[in-house]
Amino acid sequence: MIKRLRVIACCAILLGAPAAGADAAPDEQTETGIVPRYLLMDTHGQAVSDQDFPGRFQLIAFGYTFCPDICPTTLAEVSLVMQKLGSQASRLQPLFVTVDPERDTPEALNRYTKFFDPRIVGLTGSPDLVRRVADHFKVRYEKHWEPGAAKDQYSVDHSAGMYLLGPDGRFLVKFAYATPPQEIAARIQALMSEDTGGRRTR
Repeated sequence: MIKRLRVIACCAILLGAPAAGADAAPDEQTETGIVPRYLLMDTHGQAVSDQDFPGRFQLIAFGYTFCPDICPTTLAEVSLVMQKLGSQASRLQPLFVTVDPERDTPEALNRYTKFFDPRIVGLTGSPDLVRRVADHFKVRYEKHWEPGAAKDQYSVDHSAGMYLLGPDGRFLVKFAYATPPQEIAARIQALMSEDTGGRRTR
């Protein structure tokens, strides 16, 4: 499993595209109706909400640790974004919300996120709470079983992409799945340069 994840991470690095300019990239998606609010639990059992990162941007992805391709690719890209931000990375908090809280224990989720980058915070909660947060972000997910599969042997089809919140907690943009990390980093850097206060307003 670890070997496979390393291969996927390396592929993500090798396939990165040239850096884009500061203008909104075509892979950015305009989403309406998103409510950028959440209250979940980190892998150490501490409550975490959208209000816990004042003055910082938040880059949020949804997925699960058993995901065969989309999630490891996404987290490898998050790690690259953090690298490309350099010293500005301290102004961005990456978050990974599991959509499979029944199988993704805090321990497993912690190992998974830290494999890609120790700065990524894994978030979980009860199935009902995770569903509520996913609905806020218009993330859809559904379990699927192969014929004859055991109850805990399922895959989860889920929405892909990354959601960016600003220092004031507002939703800014959704980056489509497989948007080159260079483009994401360039866009975030442009938004950081426009941010003058970084104070959250309610």
